[in-house]
Amino acid sequence: MSAWEALLLGVVEGLTEFLPVSSTGHLTLLFHLLGLPIEQDAFLKTFLIAIQLGAILAILLLYGRRFLADRALWLHIGVAFVPTGLVGFLFYPLIKGVILGDDRIVVFFLFFVGLVLLLADRLAERARYGDVRELPLFRAAWIGFFQGLSALFPGTSRSGATILGGLLLGLKRKAAAEFSFLLALPTMLAATGYDLLKSSHQVPEGGWGLLLLGFLAALLTALLTVRWMLGFVERFGFRPFAYYRMVLALVYAYFFLR
Repeated sequence: MSAWEALLLGVVEGLTEFLPVSSTGHLTLLFHLLGLPIEQDAFLKTFLIAIQLGAILAILLLYGRRFLADRALWLHIGVAFVPTGLVGFLFYPLIKGVILGDDRIVVFFLFFVGLVLLLADRLAERARYGDVRELPLFRAAWIGFFQGLSALFPGTSRSGATILGGLLLGLKRKAAAEFSFLLALPTMLAATGYDLLKSSHQVPEGGWGLLLLGFLAALLTALLTVRWMLGFVERFGFRPFAYYRMVLALVYAYFFLR
């Protein structure tokens, strides 16, 4: 991997991590286009996971003060994180060793989640909860379970799964998006930290510099993307993202599953 490839991958991570379009799906596709063999290269898989820390820092900068001052929000995020953490911890070897980078799984879930997101977006017009803190805790736990499932199936999208869960369980569009952002904090910190601990010995000479470059690119891009997304969702909902996912799945399948 060259420096410009690391920079490009970081930008794509920052653009797609918090949109319900699957950052993993986009990055896997980009790895193919760049000729980088993610299926066989352990460092590339670690890179894909580690640059998410940059996107997470963007959420900490944007929402950190609110997160620290609101104990009710802590409780909802903590409850939602429990099923996510359990799924991720139990299935980490399967995710990292087998599932991550499988084109068939990516294509299927890009399309399938896009279809379900179309249906869920209609439910948001009758949603009950305009604030995460109004959501019953058992519903918050179910949203966390949705997020945990997204780790098992690349192409689902972590943000897409939590937004989908939020819409199905009664959150309004903006609240579902914001809960997805905030739930990403413990989830992605735990996932990337655990992977770096397990995989640091696989980082080659010069690899840490590439990780840092991807990290910074993801951070700056995510700061801009999150602010833009909230306004877009309030005006247009999630349907444009759903259509985009399905078109991307078809393009992906045409070029890489023939």
